[in-house]
Amino acid sequence: MNDKLIMTPGPTYIHEEVRQALAKEITNPDLDKNFYEFYKDTCDAVKKILKTENDVLILSGEGILGLEAACASLVEPGENVLCIDNGIFGHGFGDFLSMYDGNVTYFESDYKKALDVEELKIFLEKNHDFKVATLVHCETPSGITNPVGDICKLLKTYGIITVVDSVSAIAGEPLEVDAWAIDIVLGGSQKCLSAPPGLTFLSVSQEAWEKMLNRKTPIRGYYCNLSNWKTWYEDKWFPYTQPISDIYGFRVAVDRVLKKNDYIQRHKKMGEAVRKTLLEAGISLYPLNGYSNTVTTIELPENVTSTEIYDTMLNEHNIMIAGAFAYLKDKVIRIGHMGENCYEEKVYLTLKALDKTPPTITAFNAAVVNGQVLITATIPDADFKSLTLLRKRGGDFAPITSMTTSKEITDKRVDKGKTYAYKIIAYDASGNTQESPSIEVTIPIEGPAQK
Repeated sequence: MNDKLIMTPGPTYIHEEVRQALAKEITNPDLDKNFYEFYKDTCDAVKKILKTENDVLILSGEGILGLEAACASLVEPGENVLCIDNGIFGHGFGDFLSMYDGNVTYFESDYKKALDVEELKIFLEKNHDFKVATLVHCETPSGITNPVGDICKLLKTYGIITVVDSVSAIAGEPLEVDAWAIDIVLGGSQKCLSAPPGLTFLSVSQEAWEKMLNRKTPIRGYYCNLSNWKTWYEDKWFPYTQPISDIYGFRVAVDRVLKKNDYIQRHKKMGEAVRKTLLEAGISLYPLNGYSNTVTTIELPENVTSTEIYDTMLNEHNIMIAGAFAYLKDKVIRIGHMGENCYEEKVYLTLKALDKTPPTITAFNAAVVNGQVLITATIPDADFKSLTLLRKRGGDFAPITSMTTSKEITDKRVDKGKTYAYKIIAYDASGNTQESPSIEVTIPIEGPAQK
């Protein structure tokens, strides 16, 4: 494969039809009335994916713009706001709420699990004096999808305005904005819709508009002020010049999703296939439940870094996957099976290449037992073919034995009072290798066995 296969959780591969749309001749989007109709038609097409009759806007800026704009436009200084937090982006919503002087309360949940609706219900029974609540549909770093439908309907029973970051879920996970009582839902062009990065889109309910337009204090700033958009169509006026070429490409990407109309089923099928394959190979997933159908997050053993796997996948197989950041840095790798990435042949190539990366040694120990050194290794069965034991005493490491039927090796040729260093090389069926760190052991002159 000559072209790099991008299997990251956004940006994704962009279809040639979208690329061609980006090259279309442009007009002046501020003055051409036909472009206002095109923009409106594009927003109406997005409504079909979101399953909403609410107003939809497309903004010039990556998905983070939508998150900040929602907080800037809705939150007044000193208002009680709720940040529902079970991951990096969920917690990050609180930063935007604080930035606009909201009085933030965090409902914190297990970062390895989907949000528990019953736990939130119990919390809200005693704590529900909130104007706005934020939550994330798909926590992209951890690969968790949250039950936002049940949560938003619960929040609405207390009259709380709901803001949902669905950037990595829209067009990949079930979403029904109106039926689920979501006031503002936020999306990004570069995820499951597979358009170039640079656009955020959102739907705004009547209740959300009313809060923005009837504030006691003015909205801080201009670019993040959603109220500027309320009458854009009636006035035939955009708050700023639109990125017309990006919107041309975005429209084609949206039309491709709607034309195929299999996007939810396809993402579910591919997500389940990836998880099943990894688990059968003895590989651990990071989340304990709530598995995303758009991104799979794999937990790494302690002695393996995401950089090692990333480099191997890219340099040897020309496939780009992702690591993560913040508390997950070097603890996980991520495969994005979303949008144009979510097809069997691309997923197959990715998993096949991942299978050719070095075998994983999850544990390696050496202990003195009855005057001999017992070396043990823990390696998933799917990765294991054979082991070579290397020993050093004073000079360089040298192989002393190999094993193909066991993950235990005993070194009997040791002298009392001497110190030895050991490490192992594990081989898989494809000939890939992984080397362990070294361990030193000292043979006691006399007395009980030591570690």
